[in-house]
Amino acid sequence: MTGIMVSASTGVMNSLLGKLATLMGEEFAKLKNLRKEVKHISDELSSMKDALESLADVDMLDKQTASWRDAVREMSYDIEDIIDDFMCKIGEKSKKTGFIHDTIQRLKTSRARHQIAGQIGDIKKLVRETSERRERYKIDVPKSGNVVVDQRVVALYEESSKLVGMDGPTNRLVNWLKDEEKKLKIVSVIGFGGSGKTTLANQVYHKLEGEFQCGAFLAVSQKPNMPKLLHSLLAQLGCGQYYHDCELNVLLDQVRENLKNKRYLVIIDDLWDVSAWNIIKCAFPENNLGSRLIVTTRIKTVAGACCFGYHEHILEMKPLSEEDSRKLFFGRIFCSEEACPGQLRDVSVEILKKCGGLPLAIICISSLLASERSYQKERWKHVLNSLGSVSGTNLTLEAMRQILNLSYKNLPHHLKTCFLYLGMFLEDSEIYRHELVSLWVSEGFVSKAHGQNQKQIAISYFNELVNMSLIQPAQVDMHGSVLTCKVHDMLLDLILYKSAEENFITVVDNLEAITGQLQKPRRMLFNLDGATLPRDVNMSQVRSFANWRGSTNIPSLAEFKYLRVFIADFSSSSVDDNRKIDLTGLCKLYQLRHIQIEGCDNCQLPTQIRGLQKLETFDIDGSCIPMDIFHLPCLLSLHIFHLPCLLPEGIGKMKYLQRLRWFDTLHTSIDSIKGLGELTNLRLLYLRTGFSEDVDMDVLNSSLAKLCNLESLNVFSPDSWIPEALTLSPPPPNLMGLSMMRISRVPNWIEELHNLQSLHITVDKLNNDDVGILAGLPALMDLELTFSRALEETIVIYGTAFAILKRFVVYWTIMPQLTFEAGAMPKLQSLSLPLNARGWKKDESATPTGIEHLLALERISVGIGSDTESEQRSAESAIRSAINMHPGHAHIKIDIQCY
Repeated sequence: MTGIMVSASTGVMNSLLGKLATLMGEEFAKLKNLRKEVKHISDELSSMKDALESLADVDMLDKQTASWRDAVREMSYDIEDIIDDFMCKIGEKSKKTGFIHDTIQRLKTSRARHQIAGQIGDIKKLVRETSERRERYKIDVPKSGNVVVDQRVVALYEESSKLVGMDGPTNRLVNWLKDEEKKLKIVSVIGFGGSGKTTLANQVYHKLEGEFQCGAFLAVSQKPNMPKLLHSLLAQLGCGQYYHDCELNVLLDQVRENLKNKRYLVIIDDLWDVSAWNIIKCAFPENNLGSRLIVTTRIKTVAGACCFGYHEHILEMKPLSEEDSRKLFFGRIFCSEEACPGQLRDVSVEILKKCGGLPLAIICISSLLASERSYQKERWKHVLNSLGSVSGTNLTLEAMRQILNLSYKNLPHHLKTCFLYLGMFLEDSEIYRHELVSLWVSEGFVSKAHGQNQKQIAISYFNELVNMSLIQPAQVDMHGSVLTCKVHDMLLDLILYKSAEENFITVVDNLEAITGQLQKPRRMLFNLDGATLPRDVNMSQVRSFANWRGSTNIPSLAEFKYLRVFIADFSSSSVDDNRKIDLTGLCKLYQLRHIQIEGCDNCQLPTQIRGLQKLETFDIDGSCIPMDIFHLPCLLSLHIFHLPCLLPEGIGKMKYLQRLRWFDTLHTSIDSIKGLGELTNLRLLYLRTGFSEDVDMDVLNSSLAKLCNLESLNVFSPDSWIPEALTLSPPPPNLMGLSMMRISRVPNWIEELHNLQSLHITVDKLNNDDVGILAGLPALMDLELTFSRALEETIVIYGTAFAILKRFVVYWTIMPQLTFEAGAMPKLQSLSLPLNARGWKKDESATPTGIEHLLALERISVGIGSDTESEQRSAESAIRSAINMHPGHAHIKIDIQCY
């Protein structure tokens, strides 16, 4: 966990030790007594941190050890608060500017010495009491945890006759395995824990085992004991000799010898990493007898590695359809849906929705309901409500958690922390990746080691969670990058359960449930609407606060002393115009890193925030920009979604800014536009602006040309055309995304954008020469064209044009003739077009021609505008006829919408 400041396992130990190291640095060299005391504390805490890291890998702890672990973790927060107070009082500046000159001078005063002595004394007392507690109870770090039953074994023996939705995947897998191919074939089955991978593999194994000479079913643990695993394999293969204490290579040779002349079928269940596969695969010889391996895993990279070079068959387990989910759920409780009592129908459907088509979730919950033999609606509602809470203690739900917990336990410490933080978002919410990784960075979850870009490291963390199937992708771009994600309800239940255990996140959604439980909340998800927290709840130690529900009864900001993250959405709040939500106190929260507010019209915001020297993100939907915002040295993201909002004076001083969104250049001073060019770390820039003679285009062009790290530029003019005088010549060298709304035609300078991958433009007119400019962009993969008026001439996409384009979207009211020649757009996968069928006669054809030449096409979306049902049918028939000419038309997904 090198470089990670905050962890669910160790609290803020790393951050705290770093600050203690500062107190032992050169700035305090003359204060020998201070340095001596701090070193003693630091040594003791380092030992405690090591113990916490070891305990984090233990599955089950006795009560005393768990209690001591919790106390140490909470103590780290308390001590850091004391250190932060001390550093604030002596006038510590940011790391970039260092300590102010009079720091040591102030410490020489008797008052300051007395103050710091008292604070160090408080720290020593905390550390001493915690250390003595460890000695008193003889607490030591256990070498291994208690062994618990692997719930996969339970799933293995689940009766296949009770499961539905398996026929399709089973038949598909069987067909892959039963072909005439004599070479060894390896297929991978990938899916989230509990999606039915083990059951499917077991079902296929028993269906086919009679066609093979021998077989085995190997359950691979997270940290497999390879010799033991190979012993199990040999035993299942009927090898009588027991190879005790053999080296790994000897065991591998014995398996290979046993299999070299046999046609075998082996299931390798729940494989966790490629390194384990690299050993296991050595046991299976390529004997050209038609042998088969099935590997199940939760991780995409493992699935790909296992079948690489073996036809690369990968079967992804999908959630059950609504029909199959109903069959499974009602069949296990009532034998059929028709037998379900009427008063339970609605609540049953709601419970079923919570399961998200996950077979294991449906089985656990239906078993719970069936075992109670209670058809009381209130009892079923209680089960429904418990699914989203952390208070459920039913053994069946606990078993469900244990299965899901396998994926969680396998995560490294830093990913556990990032995963748990998903509990700060509401159930079923769609979470933006850029927002999530920004929060991870602000919270201190992301390593700062080796000078790497923290955002890129955070994105890699995000991708790892996606690959582990712990995050469900919602929106994916053309490059395969996940833009937004969701969290499965059952996983969210696990997250909140673990967060409550670790005091990582406190959910405040029920006053009765939380009474007496809010001792030292560290991160708070505030979902109270119309209620106020009791006065005895201490908010001073809350570090992150998220209010997504729009409640206006949030605690006073004066109660938050060490807040790092403030998120609030007041957009749905009904606030009296004469009363504003007072957020002016934000300017005094000197530890703030992240401010995100929606519904600013209902709020009174601070006018000055220069005291927030650690602020990294300022994201609001209002126009109130504090005039001193350019004094914030750590600000990385500035997002103001409100018009008009001028570029702030002094913006050129914000050297570290990476994201700047929705600012207006109209009436902005020349100095501010020039200052824009000083932001050489800027990666994303959105200008929502009007244009007039007041805008000096030469100055703006010069500033844009200096943005050497700019990757994405969006220029939007809602009230006027973007003038041709706006150019990107020479272009920013790293520009990959460009959006320009309302330009008269395609500018010639666009052909200089050799790295451009995504282009979205609204143009007044387009001819084939303009198409030629766009077609020549060598890196273009995503193109959206919007037209402000109808085009009269036929647009021809010539052969070899748009060599790597994957997505092509066209927006216009009246569809002109569009023709694709042979060889055009050879890699196009997705095509979206409008079709105006109003007044269309059957003998007319305004459908695009040459669709059959788009050989890589996988999906076509057509919006049909019409006045009558007859027009709709004619247009849809024409589109389907055009698609039927495509050689792969059977595999093309067709989306047709009529409006």
